[in-house]
Amino acid sequence: MIVTTKELFKHAYGKYAIGAYNINNLEQTVGLFRGNLGKIKKNEDPVDYSVAAPFILQISRGARSYTDKRFLEAMIRAAETVFPEAIFAVHLDHGTEEVCYDAIDSGFYSSVMIDASHEPFQKNVEITKRVVDYAHKKGVVVEAELGQLGGVEEDIEGSVHLTDPEEAAKFVELTGCDSLAVAIGTSHGAYKFPGAQGVRLDRLAQIQKALPEGYPLVMHGASSVPKEWVDRINAAGGALKQTSGVNEDDYAKAAALGVCKINIDTDGRLVWCAVYRETFRDKPEDFDPRTPGKVFMAAYAEYIIHKNKKLGSAGQLKEVAAFVRGG
Repeated sequence: MIVTTKELFKHAYGKYAIGAYNINNLEQTVGLFRGNLGKIKKNEDPVDYSVAAPFILQISRGARSYTDKRFLEAMIRAAETVFPEAIFAVHLDHGTEEVCYDAIDSGFYSSVMIDASHEPFQKNVEITKRVVDYAHKKGVVVEAELGQLGGVEEDIEGSVHLTDPEEAAKFVELTGCDSLAVAIGTSHGAYKFPGAQGVRLDRLAQIQKALPEGYPLVMHGASSVPKEWVDRINAAGGALKQTSGVNEDDYAKAAALGVCKINIDTDGRLVWCAVYRETFRDKPEDFDPRTPGKVFMAAYAEYIIHKNKKLGSAGQLKEVAAFVRGG
């Protein structure tokens, strides 16, 4: 069941955060749905409501252009049929104004993100306001961004510029955006923190205080970049540098300060890379593309469950289902 992020955030605010996971292909899609329903091995397995969670399925501009956006949409529609118990939002990640309009007009996305954070404040306001006005007419909700994260993810590059609390309050008032992604020290990509730096929870608390009560915030660049997966990749022929990501214990702390949506992309890529490299290393005679795919789907489902436990969303599906259906 596809819902808006606005509905999910109402239930989550102050209690837990919802995982926003990027997908690019069939194996990621199936693993994501299985994980959020507690189905590790088979689509037909019963839902494990002790860990089942609502989630946000994110599609980036890169994913839309990888082959054709219609392939992804068709896979997600199929997954909605195969996994009817799932409750999730379909979200455009880091959209330009033009891509946001295209996603809204498709009638498929329940949420879009307009990212004009690289523009000066007033220009960001103008672009975001246009997208908000257009989206709201069609029942689509809008995430915007203020401040800049460091790092690189696909074609998104930036240097760290923390969100100013007073500017955040003014930005939300002027644009009417439904949620706001804030820069609190995280960065995109695998190489986040070279040392002991971490999430600026103090700045997050200031932003929450400056905004209207109950206003949902978003944390981007929140992968934890687990050493286990980096080591497995490198042991199977990879050459990733050691780095530190976001401490998973900070997820719950951020949720208590108004963060309702936490973006996790890099970690999923690491799981994919480790599984495929290990399969090629351990089974050099095997040329069946389904061999690593089966292993990955199960491994990714397990990792999604792990992440949802850290986010606090694991076990929330029944309550969310009653909430969104009962109003």
